[in-house]
Amino acid sequence: MIANHLETLWAPWRVEYFENGHQPDKDFLLDAAHSSDDAAHLVVTRRKNAFLIMNKYPYAVGHLMAVPYQKRADMSELSEAEVLDLWNITLHAQELLRGVVRAQGFNVGLNLGSAAGAGVSEHLHLHIVPRWRDDQNFMPLLAGTRIIPEGLSPLYERLMAYQKTLGKEN
Repeated sequence: MIANHLETLWAPWRVEYFENGHQPDKDFLLDAAHSSDDAAHLVVTRRKNAFLIMNKYPYAVGHLMAVPYQKRADMSELSEAEVLDLWNITLHAQELLRGVVRAQGFNVGLNLGSAAGAGVSEHLHLHIVPRWRDDQNFMPLLAGTRIIPEGLSPLYERLMAYQKTLGKEN
């Protein structure tokens, strides 16, 4: 009887993913880049050439992405200023995640091209995924299921509040 109760995990925010037929809006990064409503797009930080955004379909709580404002498919298309801003914003993301979700490590990387697993191959973005010691529990290993214990909106609010305490420009 108990096993039946454990088979159901509620994640109501995931309905957006399924309603889109597993196809996110291919221009959501460009839309976020040019929007003035950061909260609506989950933009955490803006720099001159890049911005930091929460992943709507995270691999782990706190999964962020560093994105150039300009739509670029390949790293060789980035200017030096864009590369520098992407890297610096990635360092800022790590600082935020250490403070807010107590991240103990990170997976940082790019999926360039659809063959590499890029969901939006025409607008590159750097993934910053927080990790913790012993965070691989039985769910992803046996059931192929990840558990995201915090909703996007509450985490966004915590990231923004913590960022203000750092005393840096966002």
